[in-house]
Amino acid sequence: MEGISDIRIAGIDERRPPRIRREPYIDLCFRLTHKAPVDWCQDFTDHMAKEGFPTTIDAKECLYIETWVRLPDEIVGRLQILKKAVADCNARYIAKIEASERDKDGAIDDLAKEAGPQGQLNRIIAGLDFGD
Repeated sequence: MEGISDIRIAGIDERRPPRIRREPYIDLCFRLTHKAPVDWCQDFTDHMAKEGFPTTIDAKECLYIETWVRLPDEIVGRLQILKKAVADCNARYIAKIEASERDKDGAIDDLAKEAGPQGQLNRIIAGLDFGD
């Protein structure tokens, strides 16, 4: 199974290749390596809103980054910005998961400190080793 740290931009969506049109912009649709969690997509969209150009990920698919540029020469620079944003979002998401795990561990430690029979039971449960 792919993890959060494996999410990166893998290429252009083959179903929606960039085309020169009469409008003064070029739509770009980048494909991620695999589907991202919905809250990762929301964090990415929120982060990119601060960058000054529209970039979205459909919350239902969570697989394609959609944006646009005015000139073909801007595509390489935009891709670099998006790659950095994906890496930053991965790091924030992993940090959030680790913080949640630490909070859970802290709650278990607090339960283990209780006195009496419940405290004893909590300490036994907290000390169980589920490894091989």
